[in-house]
Amino acid sequence: MKVVLFCGGRGTRIREYSESVPKPLIPLGSQPIMRHVMEYYSSFGHDDFILCLGYKAAAIKDFFLNSRPESYADCTISSSGRVEMLGGPPKDWRVSLIDTGIWRNIGERLWAVRNHVINEKIFLANYSDGLTDVDLDDMIEQFEKSDKLACFLAVRPPLTYHLADIEENGRVREFRSSETSDMWINGGYFLMRSEIFDYMRDGEELVLEPFARLIAEDKLMAYKHEGFWRSMDTLRDWQTLEAMVERGDMPWIKRHAAQRATARATVQLP
Repeated sequence: MKVVLFCGGRGTRIREYSESVPKPLIPLGSQPIMRHVMEYYSSFGHDDFILCLGYKAAAIKDFFLNSRPESYADCTISSSGRVEMLGGPPKDWRVSLIDTGIWRNIGERLWAVRNHVINEKIFLANYSDGLTDVDLDDMIEQFEKSDKLACFLAVRPPLTYHLADIEENGRVREFRSSETSDMWINGGYFLMRSEIFDYMRDGEELVLEPFARLIAEDKLMAYKHEGFWRSMDTLRDWQTLEAMVERGDMPWIKRHAAQRATARATVQLP
């Protein structure tokens, strides 16, 4: 399935990191968060990416035009300069870089690349700033069995607040931890059928008017996930994810890492 990645936002809530680096290229460990997201999809066999560019599009294009797989994978370098990839050759990703404008919202960016996915029975889409360990195969299977036209990953909000249940007269019924509340938010991982474009209008944000039309016709579903999910909205979020990478605690690449280890073991067999 094709994967649409929204990479055009200005990332204003994390501008403290750098004014010169677009949000998708902010590094986590040795590679940008965008590549972490792409490796997640690739681990499930989805290697055809469509990047909706906008803010600092040239920087993202330059990354793909000039980056080398040796930068992100184990390798051996001989004195002659020959580079041998360990664990087999890197996957052959297909990456379409489409400039969808600086000021467009998510809905407008998806509309701008509709010709690239219009013939797909189902395509995937992602905000490109969140990581998860959700079983994508199961999410797709549940969506395929439904009659819905769109599905989004529903996750618990990463809040540390205590929520107050208050009556009209100000009486407090209870305080409860946000972790035990029945709150769900959009995690930014989407599955869509091509009919989604019939529910979109010029200038509309994807999860507002188009999704409202789907809801009215009972054509939108949520896939609830209680496992790991974290978005990189703020500098604090980046610091949390960077600390996880430094500890080697990366649940979003467990599947990918296991596959790579198996491939490496196979290559080293006599």
